[in-house]
Amino acid sequence: MRIFKFGGASVKDAAGVQRVSSIVKHFSKDDILIVVSAMGKTTNALELLVQYFLDKNEEACRKQFSLIRDQHLDLVELLFKSSKADDYRAIKAEVEEQFQHLESILETPAVGGFNRVYDQIVSFGEIISTKIISAYLNHDGFENQWLDARRLIRTDQNYRAARVDWNYSSRLVEEAIQTGRSFVIQGFIASDDHYNATTLGREGSDYTASVLAYILKAKELSIWKDVPGVLNGDPKVFEDTQLLQKISFREAIELAFYGASVIHPKTIQPLQERGIPLRVRSFADLKEEGTLISEGVALEPFMPCFIRKENQQLITISTRDLAFIAEDHLSMIYKLFHRYGLRVNLSQHSATRSAFCVNNDPIAGPPLIEELKQNFDLSVDGQLELYTVRHYNDAALAEIRKRGHILLEQLSADTYQIVIR
Repeated sequence: MRIFKFGGASVKDAAGVQRVSSIVKHFSKDDILIVVSAMGKTTNALELLVQYFLDKNEEACRKQFSLIRDQHLDLVELLFKSSKADDYRAIKAEVEEQFQHLESILETPAVGGFNRVYDQIVSFGEIISTKIISAYLNHDGFENQWLDARRLIRTDQNYRAARVDWNYSSRLVEEAIQTGRSFVIQGFIASDDHYNATTLGREGSDYTASVLAYILKAKELSIWKDVPGVLNGDPKVFEDTQLLQKISFREAIELAFYGASVIHPKTIQPLQERGIPLRVRSFADLKEEGTLISEGVALEPFMPCFIRKENQQLITISTRDLAFIAEDHLSMIYKLFHRYGLRVNLSQHSATRSAFCVNNDPIAGPPLIEELKQNFDLSVDGQLELYTVRHYNDAALAEIRKRGHILLEQLSADTYQIVIR
């Protein structure tokens, strides 16, 4: 079985969904498991809905809900209205039913902490997108079965960054997915033992595809993007970027860890264990092979690789009595980051101060900062950028250092990181 994963950019509009259909039909001789993200910027829109809901801003909540619903129903009309009336009515009813479920959640008091509420609401993005795409593929002649990842991928209750129960999930997936058929399933989402929705971390659809590839011992995992493969930098940010034709599993893990947007940090490990190759391909050109990630040399060709993370915060913490920041302080701080689901992208420590560069999370960030203020003096500097250069050279360092005012800089044997304003 082949695993194909399509991200939000691939299915952001009717043309994108139609393109997915043309791609999978090109490989119609194979059994394909299609993993799909929420459409376009739907996850961002649902995150804003979560914020309004938790703030009890009913008017803003209603408007945001209506905006999301109308966008999806408009897409359904574009895809189906001019063809079979029965197909249009059936999928329109399914999508409306999902929005009724979401609306009922928004009309009742929030249950559990904000992480649990987040997963409960944001998971609808993937459910609705896969309902539409599965229906359109069947409508367009690619027969498939829709699957609910919440019934197949079982996790713990670490909401927003849930950990997969591999044994339980393997049994469920193997029972549900048989050869000789093709399937459509959601990325990013799963459930705990009580069927409460969980998510696997932002951009977790790649990881879902990797989990399923591992369980099913897939022939290959292909991630379809709007770029020709893995480049040595984002062409929207860096000039003269080049295609990396081959990347080793180990190097891919390093690039993903530092924030390379084409792959998720946890995606590579299950594939490496099974020796399943990962190919990152362009949905614009089926003839191009893209980038192959497998065992082998670190990079081919070998060159500096550039990564930028926007919307960063630098949280600088110091003790109030000028005492050293020791292991007990750092343990307390990191436990708080973990509890609020904020990953530290870069840290630097001196005797009485520690600086942490993290993603600017409008939901988890404010309560984290308030809790840190109870024990430490701190300052918060926002709207920053974090640059990482793997396999740097002098020219690469000079290029990055001139991009802004340097707030924090760190250099190791093969990796350079800098926080700038």
